[in-house]
Amino acid sequence: MAEKKETVTYFSLRKEVQNKSFRPIYVLQGEEPYYIDQLADAIVEAALTEDERDFNLSVYYGSDANVREVISTCQQYPTFADRRVVVLREAQNVGKQPGHAHDLDLFKLYAERPLASTVLVICNKGGAIKAKPFTDQLKASGSGVVFDSARVRTDRDLQAAIANYATSIGAIIDVKSIRMLADFIGSDLSRMFGELDKLRLLVDTDNKITPELIERNIGISKDFNNFELEDALRNRDALKAYRIIDYFERNPKNNPVVVTVSMLFSFFSSVLLVRAAKDKSPEALMAALGTKSAWRVKKCQEAASRYTTQACVNIIGYLRECDARSKGVGSRQDAYKLLHELIFKILHS
Repeated sequence: MAEKKETVTYFSLRKEVQNKSFRPIYVLQGEEPYYIDQLADAIVEAALTEDERDFNLSVYYGSDANVREVISTCQQYPTFADRRVVVLREAQNVGKQPGHAHDLDLFKLYAERPLASTVLVICNKGGAIKAKPFTDQLKASGSGVVFDSARVRTDRDLQAAIANYATSIGAIIDVKSIRMLADFIGSDLSRMFGELDKLRLLVDTDNKITPELIERNIGISKDFNNFELEDALRNRDALKAYRIIDYFERNPKNNPVVVTVSMLFSFFSSVLLVRAAKDKSPEALMAALGTKSAWRVKKCQEAASRYTTQACVNIIGYLRECDARSKGVGSRQDAYKLLHELIFKILHS
């Protein structure tokens, strides 16, 4: 029977670290630097007190690090502390000097018998670490963990990250609040999680982050946002839709047209998929839309009952045209005038 593969996430590793359960070796790699930096900092903070760091924390940087020296430091016992922490940052820059291309592979021998009192943290940003013999040994011996920090690429990934982070800090957040934050802040995770930390300090005894709380403290309108615009178009509520885009035009800094068009493109593409699906069961539609949210499927089904297949095709064309023209392709017209025109075309499709 095949051995079950360990599922490693940012939140599971962070919880381990906060509980002071440490692995001998951490390889933190990938395209999303936020998770890598946060985990490395969390390990240092949890493993050593401020006083212990003077003698037991060693930090190296890949551009000028000598891997043999790093390994030698890992093999030293801690001074007046339970453990030593060695951090190699920017490991993607190791081995760029002539004759040193495979220096990271030297960690393979250390991974065979790591010192129990040392915590080695290797941070490799931009992709996977180029040291397959080392990572293969790490996985085979179970002497450490490889964490892949994937960049948030889709709205679904971003919304899942928001929900997971809220849960990790003991907060409850509803779908509308998630969408408001995703639309307003975007995929800047450092800013996003910082705002969630602030909101967590302001919640009532029920620990709920609500649209009202977000509106009061972040400046996003709970009534005039892309989430509400999507609902207005889903219901073909022209009055509400025009009120929202009028608000957008008066507050352009917080409501860029490119974000609105992108959100609507995603929504109507999903509606078209629902229209075209042969299997209309909730499970099949969730798979087709790439979501685990039955609520999201229900919203798309409601829109699909009000827009024909041809209407959806036309709307996607209007969205592409508006996106190009708002960026100056074939038009110098004001972006919000184009948005008004787009909403009119959608409502009359």
